[in-house]
Amino acid sequence: MSFGRKSSAPAPPEAGQPQQSRASAGTPAAAAGTGHDEVPSQRPGDSEDSIVRSDSYAHIRQTLFATLDISSALERPRDDVRREVETIIAETVAGEGTPVPHSEQLLMAQAILDDMFGVGPIEPLLQDDNVSDIMVNGPDQIYVERFGKLELTLLKFRDNAHVVNVAQRIASSVGRRVDESSPMVDARLADGSRVNVVLPPLAIDGAAISIRKFSRKDLTLQRLAAKGSLSQAMARVLEIAAASRLNILISGGTGSGKTTLLNALSRFISVAERIITVEDAAELQLQQPHVLRLETRPANLEGGGRVTQGDLVRNALRMRPDRIILGETRGAEALDVLQAMNTGHDGSMTTLHANTPRDALIRLESMVLMANGNLPLYSIRRQIASAVQLIVQVERMRDGSRRVTSIVELAGMEGDVIVTQELFRFNYDDSAYDDLVKGTYDSSAMRPIFAERARYYGMESALLEAMQP
Repeated sequence: MSFGRKSSAPAPPEAGQPQQSRASAGTPAAAAGTGHDEVPSQRPGDSEDSIVRSDSYAHIRQTLFATLDISSALERPRDDVRREVETIIAETVAGEGTPVPHSEQLLMAQAILDDMFGVGPIEPLLQDDNVSDIMVNGPDQIYVERFGKLELTLLKFRDNAHVVNVAQRIASSVGRRVDESSPMVDARLADGSRVNVVLPPLAIDGAAISIRKFSRKDLTLQRLAAKGSLSQAMARVLEIAAASRLNILISGGTGSGKTTLLNALSRFISVAERIITVEDAAELQLQQPHVLRLETRPANLEGGGRVTQGDLVRNALRMRPDRIILGETRGAEALDVLQAMNTGHDGSMTTLHANTPRDALIRLESMVLMANGNLPLYSIRRQIASAVQLIVQVERMRDGSRRVTSIVELAGMEGDVIVTQELFRFNYDDSAYDDLVKGTYDSSAMRPIFAERARYYGMESALLEAMQP
């Protein structure tokens, strides 16, 4: 046998090992762009059950893992290991007379390699640039989102133990754990994709894995404008706002593109600034040279050692930041964020979940009250009006597209009410009821209050020009 194989007697592999991972085993649209070496296309009528859950596959997998030195193989190039895996499978089939066609042998080898080097059957979905979300609902159901629409794939895990094994490997790779005592976790993959895991008994139908993929595409404001996510004038105003060090709040629903927009806005931060990011699971990809990334930590087995976003924001204030960027404000850390914005850290940014800019202000008030319920509402609103200069509302439309639907500027207080003025708005074309959402991006043509600040940075004339209808 070639080097890298074990000479010891066969032993059962870990629970939840390999699984088929051809992109063509998902949906027809998934067949291209996976980045894998070529293997035979799955025949019509084939499914994950027919190959990966077959008795012959289980036997071949057990024999291979007993023969191959896994720890040594993982240190070698994948292509080298592929050849050895294919050889072992062919020898096993030939030696035992197992009726497994060559095409199925290659599919089995691909499944085993994806489980060794990746995340099992969903590995090809991570390589498919058209897939933005992957949703594993137990071992038998894997959905993806392509172009804003959900699709059920034919991919399956071997069993629930396989799903749990993959989830635990993802969590442990970033120093987190997920098990019965801690059945929920937020983690990330090496490419920055965000992962959420929920295990039984909380997930009744089997372990659930939700992956929000990190886009490998370089999405700038101009490219988002070219795709129709906002107008060129809106992109120019947001560019000036970021460069003028406005405190910006990006609001929207789940999967509406808040983090994508935040990444795009961050490109206009000066390379001379020191930026500190705070996230539950690090996914921001800033391009500046002086970026320090902080990530929260869950409690340990004894229930101690937890580090929250609020802890990190307070600590970031002692680290001489020029800007603090919070991946998402979702709780009591809102008070720390507002205080940071009000104490000389201009240009800070964050996101939160809300359906409208006004709802975003209400949610922000509620989250500040979570930190200190004794604060008067008027005092909270004064802090918000002083700290936040711009709210950018994003929305996922019914056709799957993401759009910036409103850009709202905070204009101070009148009595106990925060005054806002809308600079841009996406107006739906209510006469068009086809699959595609149509409309126009309209400017209010108002002079932004931050025009004086833009003048300080030499961009007032560009701002006023962009506001022209």
